Amino acid sequence: MSKQAAPLSLDFTAATCCPPLTQQRVPGEAAAALAPAFKALGDPVRLQLMSMIASAEGGEVCVCDLTPAFDLSGPTISHHLRTLREAGLVDSERRGTWVYYRARPQVLRQLAALLAVEPTAPAGR
Repeated sequence: MSKQAAPLSLDFTAATCCPPLTQQRVPGEAAAALAPAFKALGDPVRLQLMSMIASAEGGEVCVCDLTPAFDLSGPTISHHLRTLREAGLVDSERRGTWVYYRARPQVLRQLAALLAVEPTAPAGR
């Protein structure tokens, strides 16, 4: 089984050191590493695709199951999937004529950790 083109070389380890953005300024290196992922998720179709991939039973989903869920052409879906792959959010693997996608949980955890907001104590108590 051959792999699809690898995602761009992004250093997500720079973001693992950072506390949530509500606690401390995000360092430049971490921001540069994580910004493409946030940008990729800023499109409604890509956000839906990411949700479908991340929640897929068995941890992966075939492009043949993703495409019919949208009123878009195959090449348009492929473009969105390539954007998610290049942003480091998903990995892909070609199996015959189909490509299977799986989320990269470590990247999703880093994005979630950066956006985590701790509950605050009620004022005046």
